Order: sequence, then structure tokens, then C-alpha cells
Amino acid sequence: MSWEFFITSLIVILIPGTGVLYTIAVGLGRGFRTSIVAALGCTAGIIPHMLASIVGLAAVLHASAVAFQTLKWFGVAYLFYMAWGMLKAGGALDAEPQTDNRSDLRIIRDAVAINSLNPKLSIFFLAFLPQFIPAGTQHATALMAALALAFMAMTFAVFVLYGACASLARDYVISRPRVVSAVKRSFAATFGLLGLRLALAER
Repeated sequence: MSWEFFITSLIVILIPGTGVLYTIAVGLGRGFRTSIVAALGCTAGIIPHMLASIVGLAAVLHASAVAFQTLKWFGVAYLFYMAWGMLKAGGALDAEPQTDNRSDLRIIRDAVAINSLNPKLSIFFLAFLPQFIPAGTQHATALMAALALAFMAMTFAVFVLYGACASLARDYVISRPRVVSAVKRSFAATFGLLGLRLALAER
């Protein structure tokens, strides 16, 4: 694995997307421990795209308008659902302590779905990973899998860092109801805009 791969991957991962926003929201609302759960779920949401790129299914998404549009609209609907969830009681930004297993499973479910239902990730992996496979490599599939796993490990580490930073600001946020309300509206609007952006996305 080259330094170019690690540097490029880090830049891509650091750019805030839906997974980063969700992890930050959970860190603000539930604290550092639960933000790790969210980071784990977001990282797990990469697995379907990783597998799709390795077995060539991403090429199908790229070539088939129906397949791409179907997955895209599922993703759009879920982002709008997440926008609504940011505002309602019990959402990711709910500051009430919830440490039961059902709460963690719900966080993981939402985090996995956010990344799994984004068809652009499959196409990104299809375009990104092959660039770092040297020509003539005998075990290209194994190397691509190794690169994907390294990307996932970096994603988890960066998301945990984002969650840690968010949790540091948690006490300030939850002690000020007006700030909590403003943050909830901001995150809801951001998820709504991301949903709209995905709705307008082409292959």
C-alpha cells in the first residue's frame, strides 16, 4: 500500500458527509461511548459497497439507470427520515441518557443504512480502488480487499475522532436548550439538503 493511497483516503474520509454528520450528532446528543457505536455502524455501512466494487456489482449500478435510481431513492427517503429523526424526541440528538442495548442497535441500524443506501459510494469504490492496483498484479482481488479494509479502518478512526470532539462540546450544548434546538434544526436541515442533493445526483 502506497503513501498516495493513505493520503488520498484520509482526505476523502475527512470531508464531512452523512456518516460524519451522524457520528457528530450522536456524540453531541449521547456522548463519546455512543459516538463510537455510530462510527462502527457507519464503517460497517461501507462493507456492501466494498463487496460490490470487488465483485463488479458497482459496474452494474453505473451501467443500469434502473438499479442506480432504485437504490438512490431508497437512500433519499432514508436521509429525509433521518432529518425528521433529528428533530423528534429520542433521535440522535436527544440528550437524555440511553445506554440500553436497543438504543445501541438503533444507532447501528441508522448508521449502517445511511452509508449502505448511498449508490455513489459503490461507484466511488469502483473508481477509487483500482487506481492503486499496479498493472499486472497477480492477486488484484486480494489487494483490492486489503485496500478496502484499510480504508474502513481509517474511516473508523477518523469518525471516532469526530465523535470525541463532538462529545467534548456535549455539556455546553445540552445545558442550553436554545442551543440544542438550534443544533437539531441545523442537523435536520443538513440531512434534508443531503437528501435533496442525492435526489438530484446523476450516475
